[in-house]
Amino acid sequence: MTQIVRVEEIHKYVDQEVIIQGWVYNRTHKGKLVFLLVRDGSGFLQCVAFKNDLEAELFDQLTRVPQESSVIITGKVRADQRAPGIPGGYEVGVTHAQILQAPEEEYPLALKEHGVEFVLDHRHLWLRMPSQWAILRIRATVISAVREWLDQNGFINMDTPILTPAACEGTTTLFETPYFDEGVAYLAQSGQLYNEANIFSFGRVYCFGPTFRAEKSKTRRHLTEFWMVEPEAAFCDLDQLMEIEEQFVTHILKRVLKERKAELASLERDTSVLEKIEPPFPRISYDEALEMLADIREKTEDSELREQLQIEWGMDFGSPHETELTGRFEKPVFVYGYPTQVKAFYMEPWPGRPEVCKSVDLLAPEGYGEIIGGSERISNLDLLRRRLHEHNLPEDAFRWYMDLRRFGSVPHSGFGMGIERTVSWITGIKHIREAIPFPRTIKRVYP
Repeated sequence: MTQIVRVEEIHKYVDQEVIIQGWVYNRTHKGKLVFLLVRDGSGFLQCVAFKNDLEAELFDQLTRVPQESSVIITGKVRADQRAPGIPGGYEVGVTHAQILQAPEEEYPLALKEHGVEFVLDHRHLWLRMPSQWAILRIRATVISAVREWLDQNGFINMDTPILTPAACEGTTTLFETPYFDEGVAYLAQSGQLYNEANIFSFGRVYCFGPTFRAEKSKTRRHLTEFWMVEPEAAFCDLDQLMEIEEQFVTHILKRVLKERKAELASLERDTSVLEKIEPPFPRISYDEALEMLADIREKTEDSELREQLQIEWGMDFGSPHETELTGRFEKPVFVYGYPTQVKAFYMEPWPGRPEVCKSVDLLAPEGYGEIIGGSERISNLDLLRRRLHEHNLPEDAFRWYMDLRRFGSVPHSGFGMGIERTVSWITGIKHIREAIPFPRTIKRVYP
């Protein structure tokens, strides 16, 4: 019997007859030939229908089959380096075809230019385009590689609550919801605090799920709902944490480069810059980063950039600062030792410099900015209590969190990596909204 195969495995079936089940992405009719570019979820394949090989009625139907018609194609596989597709280099000579459903109206995302808001309104259809398909296939591999490295390096997956009674990183960016007779609950900004409890039972843990931030940011790096992986480790200081991060990121990159070459090529991603990335990553302090920025600002003749790079000690970095800093490195760069005032309440102070905390951001090259934020956590009960008060956080809501410092406290550290920012960097896309199937921003909750 003729075998049903997936496009991504078509190279295994040269000179064999196969069945392809999919959808017509594009059609070209040239005299006695019809070229159908068919996608099946695993790739895009050229199928060539020759008039003399088919019944007249079927050939006529194929000359008019609309974009996004669902079809079942039977034919013989041929190797041809000229054949378009993803991965390309193979085609099927059609011997039979069945049209399951042909749209009766024009497909909204016909193969022409469309505005950003239009394609976002039709995100459910935009997902079918080759670029979006490739990005999200790469995203799936990133997620698989994330779990693979953590599972193989002693980290245990722990699911943390989506609904929480208190803030993790400040009350101004919370989505709140009524919660029965308990008053108000909040959508989780992070699973970190719960993972700090988990490490005292399991040593190394991670949570992986959706995260919600109600900050009114409109940049190409921000979403209100995104996915984050958050590893946490007991008996781990800041230096050890950075070593974990660089091994982790390198593993993810290698998996993507190995398994998603065709998708990266279809996005015209320059992979040479990714192939160079190996540990160790450069490490600079916040103070050193300020000196670099001052030097860049002094030497630039661009008055607008000079204005954008204006910064004083104690301020957090914005996108222009991160872009210019990473421009000096070919690898992701660690910036550590940020001012305490711009970081969360739970970060351990730097010895002898209480105005600085043991925090670290990993900035991706090519202007993609922060993909990981992490820190060594406060392990002293009295200091933690003081920080809660300084941040105007209710001590009652954090009683359980303070217990972790009462019973067997140890130095411990962790980080959060945003999946969409990481995918944006690896794929080379300009906007984070394409790195998640259905983006949520301050102006969009449809579809």
